[in-house]
Amino acid sequence: PRAMVFISAVSLLAWGSWALLTYQIGVRLMPEAETRSDVGELLRTIGFAAAPGMLRVFGIVPGAAVPAFAITAIWMLAAMVVAVRQALDYKSTARAIAVCGLGWALAVAISVGLGLVFGPAVS
Repeated sequence: PRAMVFISAVSLLAWGSWALLTYQIGVRLMPEAETRSDVGELLRTIGFAAAPGMLRVFGIVPGAAVPAFAITAIWMLAAMVVAVRQALDYKSTARAIAVCGLGWALAVAISVGLGLVFGPAVS
């Protein structure tokens, strides 16, 4: 139970850091001329993009965990690209893909770092 609570907290923190990093990258580092957005707008669209993750509950079915996580991960990433493109008023899908990819990589690095420092010991 303790590990489950920790993993849930790290997952929520990873999502939040991904969202905020995506905002900073998209608005400050890689904006287009028409980019006008605020954190709330991006959080709402990214929240909707994360909704397919609820289907991961089907991972409790024997043999369905890997397909459930793989399918929902791809679905969520595609929805995230669309969300970022719309929220940041991008004309280029390639720019939205770059922003999402860079934000995701940084969020994963933060999550792994937190897991290594604060995570439960594996014996």
